[in-house]
Amino acid sequence: MSDKKKLLRALSGETLDVPPVWLMRQAGRYLPEYRATRAEAGDFLSLCYNPDLAAEVTLQPIRRYGFDASILFADILLLPHALGADVWFVTGEGPRLSTITEASGLVKLKGKDDIHDHMAPVYETVRILSRELPSDTTLIGFAGAPWTVATYMIAGRGTPDQAPAHALREGDPETFGALINLLTEATIEYLDQQVQAGAEVVKLFDSWAGSLKGDAFDRFALEPVKRIIAGLKSRHPGLPVIVFPREAGEKYVGFAKAVGADALAIDTAVDTNWAAEYLQPNSCVQGNLDPKLMVTGGDALISETRRIVEALKGGPHIFNLGHGITPDADPENVHRMLEAIRG
Repeated sequence: MSDKKKLLRALSGETLDVPPVWLMRQAGRYLPEYRATRAEAGDFLSLCYNPDLAAEVTLQPIRRYGFDASILFADILLLPHALGADVWFVTGEGPRLSTITEASGLVKLKGKDDIHDHMAPVYETVRILSRELPSDTTLIGFAGAPWTVATYMIAGRGTPDQAPAHALREGDPETFGALINLLTEATIEYLDQQVQAGAEVVKLFDSWAGSLKGDAFDRFALEPVKRIIAGLKSRHPGLPVIVFPREAGEKYVGFAKAVGADALAIDTAVDTNWAAEYLQPNSCVQGNLDPKLMVTGGDALISETRRIVEALKGGPHIFNLGHGITPDADPENVHRMLEAIRG
């Protein structure tokens, strides 16, 4: 077991003296080298679809910080793009998409098996990374969970409460269910190809899971992710999977076991002592430093980092943030965090 990469050891259930660490959005705008490469690419989507440049920005934080894992540089909206949706990014505002608001929009999309030519540059990025990453660094592939991706496809952009998606879910459940089903099946195919290209772990990001309540959470956050994991593990037995149903609250309890995941990422609001008692017995826990501390730094960053490590030291733990690192983060604060974790 000691010969395995640290992240894989934690995902297999091992409790380590020093947890492995990586950061969500660790390749991004807080790094000057990323901004230079982004400028070379011209725009965000061009960067995502350029294997050499996408691999370069994925490798940049590994060179700078020596994280235990590297996550593929891509975006959750590449999948709807591959399915035939129009996708573009507005500087300073974020993504925009053509919308799916009725059955006629859904029938214009491609099938799950028709995405791979579009996604070929992403798979090539994974192949490059599998060759160029240090031997002790785990390569993570990822996708958005169906509910979260659907919210963007229905609204055409990010929304504060996902109201358009909830309206379609309640007003036209047949169209909504068909969209979720298409995204579920396409995500299996997409992640399968990432694994074939060299990804050693995959992560499913359900950034808006918390807006689903009660039975709707089980039907549209839990069940599609369960299907995806079962589909992947039937093709790749032993593949470790991390899930992140952000802001799930009490619904975090039992989620990893229910969907067949190996690790549960938790958001900033989750108390780590509660996580140690109710979540860690069932899976590895990933999290959950407040990204704001990567901006402000100081003694609070050090003490909170050490507190999280201490709270979760009794079981398998991957140190990470409770959400992605923000563009205004100080790169030096990442060094300070790593020193607090690794001593």
